[in-house]
Amino acid sequence: GPIIKKLYGKIRAALKIKRMKQGIHPQNYRLVVFKDMSNGDSFLSKSTANTKETIVWEDGKEYPVIKLEISNTSHPFYTGKNMLVDTAGRIDKFKKRYEKKKKK
Repeated sequence: GPIIKKLYGKIRAALKIKRMKQGIHPQNYRLVVFKDMSNGDSFLSKSTANTKETIVWEDGKEYPVIKLEISNTSHPFYTGKNMLVDTAGRIDKFKKRYEKKKKK
């Protein structure tokens, strides 16, 4: 009742808890397939991100698809594997430069 509301208000004030702002969060969430391009894994989730591409999911329905360079299924921190996705050959360039300095 009213006593609980008053007590709740005092607790919120003491803990400096603020209410979320109303009307600032998007309302247009829809199901989207996120596809990790480094290993091909995909997962279905809700998103408001825009995309023009679509894909047929495991349930036979067509969904918008968002392509990811890396996700939790390919990132070394989450997989525990020391795999690094090298899309631009940066590691090879570094090794060549290091070898040149090592020879001197």
